[in-house]
Amino acid sequence: MQYITYEGVIERREMILKEFIEKHKTPITLSIIILILTALNLYMLFLLNTKEEEEIEPIIEPKQKEEIKLLKVDIKGEVVHPGLYEVNKDSRVMDIIEKAGGLTNNADTSLINLSKKVKDEMVILIYSKNEVKKLKEKPKENEITCPTVNDACINKELLETLNKNDKKQENNNQKISINTATIEELQTLTGIGEAKANAIIEYRNNQGKFEKIEDIQNVQGIGPALYEKIKDNITI
Repeated sequence: MQYITYEGVIERREMILKEFIEKHKTPITLSIIILILTALNLYMLFLLNTKEEEEIEPIIEPKQKEEIKLLKVDIKGEVVHPGLYEVNKDSRVMDIIEKAGGLTNNADTSLINLSKKVKDEMVILIYSKNEVKKLKEKPKENEITCPTVNDACINKELLETLNKNDKKQENNNQKISINTATIEELQTLTGIGEAKANAIIEYRNNQGKFEKIEDIQNVQGIGPALYEKIKDNITI
């Protein structure tokens, strides 16, 4: 009977391992290379992603973020709590008024652009009703202007529109006397041109003064339709 020694077992295992390596030498080498390349690729991808995240999200201190967003605005005049306020850069004049507790009962915002976006160091002045009345009382210039100190004052185009509306209202409040008006004054009436104005003057010179405003329909060329347009703006 033949016995196998321990040394013989070791030698046998070494022989089997050598034969396996010799037989599968090429596939094993390729597998090792592939594993190494895969690991390198994963490591490179990790480095690239880390760099992109750093570029996309730069580090900004909380204090710096606050300084970028907040603006200082000074609001005065007819608000409940005048003073200096810190607001977001997207705020508008109306937002500042709300922060200041809203308008007083004596406030008049007809000359204020409530939708204007605020800017740093802006001064907003909310006028009183009496102040607006005085600003509008300019008989020589007949224009409404805001003091330059007010950054929230409405712009030139809106002021011109407001001036025109005031002039129109003023004209509506002054009725034309068909018994005494000049040809120029009569032509300010809707639908009354030079020919009709002359006809009105000729009629009152020949027939006498109008006794009531409805009598103007007796003038040639002025019928019920035209009378309806001018009746609220004429008097005798």
